[in-house]
Amino acid sequence: MRNLYSLQLPPPDVPIRPRLTAAYPRRSRSGPRLTTDANVLNGAPPMSTESLTARWESVPAVAVLDRDYDTEILANEVRALRAGPWNTRRADISTGLSTILPLRSPGGDPSRTDPGGAGPVDHADTPFLARAPRLARLLRGLPTTLLAAHLVALAPNIELKEHRDVKCGPPWGLVRLHIPIITNPAAVMVIDGHEYHWDAGRLWYGDFNRPHQARNSGDDTRIHLVLDCLLSADLLNLFPPEFRESLPLNDILLARPARAAPWPPRLRFRMPAAFAEWSLEEPASPPDATVLAELTPGRDGPVLRLDGQPAFGLVHLGDNEYRFTGWSEERTVKLESRHVICRVRLGTSVRETICLAERPGAS
Repeated sequence: MRNLYSLQLPPPDVPIRPRLTAAYPRRSRSGPRLTTDANVLNGAPPMSTESLTARWESVPAVAVLDRDYDTEILANEVRALRAGPWNTRRADISTGLSTILPLRSPGGDPSRTDPGGAGPVDHADTPFLARAPRLARLLRGLPTTLLAAHLVALAPNIELKEHRDVKCGPPWGLVRLHIPIITNPAAVMVIDGHEYHWDAGRLWYGDFNRPHQARNSGDDTRIHLVLDCLLSADLLNLFPPEFRESLPLNDILLARPARAAPWPPRLRFRMPAAFAEWSLEEPASPPDATVLAELTPGRDGPVLRLDGQPAFGLVHLGDNEYRFTGWSEERTVKLESRHVICRVRLGTSVRETICLAERPGAS
């Protein structure tokens, strides 16, 4: 029997049956419970970015975490790195000279100035980090999974254009943190129209899902270490108590640690095309569009191939559930013997699509 989210898919022998649930659903003998509203289960909020924005209006846009660093030592390493060339930031978000040096990037690529995201290779240290042992120690000491790390320099009298970093925040299991290393009183972050000067040597959180920009009106170059991390429980505990108390708890997606797992079987299934659009707030593909997906072995672990091309590495979280490499649990796949469950999370709300699967070569 069709429910509201049923899809008509080719070929007919490999259907997809979506369902919407909340939190972490359990099996029952009667099968999965189908519902069109995540509020029905566990009191979780609906998967709506509009309602999410309203719930987060009372949450502070900025917080300083319980970590302090010796900026003199870090600044010496940064100045040594400044002797070499840095990459220029994209002109579409900067009004002038803004440069970036990647310390961690997808595949350890020293030319990547973006934070990356879900993809076939994981984040890794770039060659620049080997020349900065104190910075490397700092990164290793973060109580979470670190994805990207960049040194970002903003020249005097330069500002970044106002923009939003979509899907950057606790509801998606991702946070962006800053450690100012070289700064001045006229270097500020502007978030939702409010200016903040961030002191050097502290670990700062900003809600960059809101409109924001950086501005340096001083006479000296401002350099921040910018970190893109998964939100773990240990990292959340570094936030001030008053900040944690303001959080809508149903909107927090905490990261589970990666776990070893037996090698998964090769599986082939048709997956909603929108599930691969991890970076978009709203899907661009029509609801009935699908792609051919296949789970295959890779050099560093299982790989999800789409239409024959490697698209996502997979990181095991336990119970045969995998997140995309380079991304949070906002998007996971759970492997069963005869089907694959594609999950999209927003905080504790979960939308699931069940895709019937086959083993290539099986008779």
